[in-house]
Amino acid sequence: MNVLTWSQLSTQDQQDALRRATAAAGPEVTAGVADILAQVRTRGDEALRELTARLDGAEVEALEVPATDRQAAVAALDPQLRSAITEAAGRIRAFHEAGMQQDYAVETAPGVVCERVVRPIRRVGLYVPAGSAPLPSTALMLGIPAQLAGCPEVVLCTPPRPDGTADPAVLAAAAECGIERVFVVGGAQAVAAMAYGTGSVPRCDKIFGPGNAWVTEAKRQVSTAEGGPGIDLPAGPSEVVVVADAGADAEFVAADLLSQAEHGPDSQVLLLTDSRELAEAVGEEVEEQVASLPRADIARKALAASRIILTPDLSTAMDVVNDYAPEHLILALREPRDWLGQVERAGSVFLGDTTPETLGDYSSGTNHVLPTAGAARFTGGVNVGSFQIAMTVQQATPAGLQQVGPSAVTLSEAESLHAHQRAVTRRLARIGSDASSSTTTSDGVR
Repeated sequence: MNVLTWSQLSTQDQQDALRRATAAAGPEVTAGVADILAQVRTRGDEALRELTARLDGAEVEALEVPATDRQAAVAALDPQLRSAITEAAGRIRAFHEAGMQQDYAVETAPGVVCERVVRPIRRVGLYVPAGSAPLPSTALMLGIPAQLAGCPEVVLCTPPRPDGTADPAVLAAAAECGIERVFVVGGAQAVAAMAYGTGSVPRCDKIFGPGNAWVTEAKRQVSTAEGGPGIDLPAGPSEVVVVADAGADAEFVAADLLSQAEHGPDSQVLLLTDSRELAEAVGEEVEEQVASLPRADIARKALAASRIILTPDLSTAMDVVNDYAPEHLILALREPRDWLGQVERAGSVFLGDTTPETLGDYSSGTNHVLPTAGAARFTGGVNVGSFQIAMTVQQATPAGLQQVGPSAVTLSEAESLHAHQRAVTRRLARIGSDASSSTTTSDGVR
């Protein structure tokens, strides 16, 4: 990993040091994704099968996994893995259940009640990566909030294995979430299928899930097309920033950096520290640990675009964090909670030496579908609310209209929207007329 001294870098060099590796591949990915989307939109299932054969090296006839195959895969799964899936699901469910949105109503003026009511999105599409490694944990992270939200239809797409079947652990995780429609299709073509619908894959209202640069770009393109689906957030190549002081354990820090570097060659990991001694020790640990990783080649490619940055102090490190807005942030500090208040922008934060990022990926209970590429500047990770829409409702009695109508008349007049104004004044006139009539006696005397 390259070691940089922050105070010695120009402003441009500092920006370059924080530049994501995926940025350079942008034009190529954009064009390639557009071609894939067009093929799927035009030729549906036929295009999905051709792209799956070419890009995933798997021949798939039936795109949807039959119920019998799903049940058989779950039954044959290693009991320890099945238990781990169930255990993690319980924690994820408990965490997300506690933060669910609630309906509420407020009387904003006498006779005027305003409400907010929550409804599930009708049909959602979940993307579960399985390119270089299947991710059953992602099925849990997406499926459980969708289940808690009450979404009537949930569709899951995941890349096939070489023999054309879905990963059994992914199927088990889907079953844990009550998902009954699983398709063996991956990459940008899976996003296209869920966005447009094909003969087999139904069109979805919103698409969720992480993926590589191609998946992320596909989500972006379909969501910006007229009538396209919503998307959860930019959840692309993984990234982590570790902020560590002199008392941090170099072995642990190196392990945390590598835990994200092994995701893919386009992942990015950063260490920010005010200790040169720790920086050097972590660099040595990274080299030692990566050599024994089964995915060492992938991790090394990610490390090539990663950095160890020496900052003059920890406050400067926090400024860098907030500029970068990382997906994952580990505070390997002696009093990590004391520094939490300075964190303004991050997807998920991990406090202290005994809280590895891996816990959030699998079993602590939070969610690992998080904003990447700086999107933590404006959004957080997936939650139950991501699978719902919130509608506002209002009702005014005649007396309530008399209370709030005049201000609406004044404001619509200021905006020269006279039809808006008359929608109120005509009603107020009728209410006044009715009130006048009701106070008139039979001989016409008021």
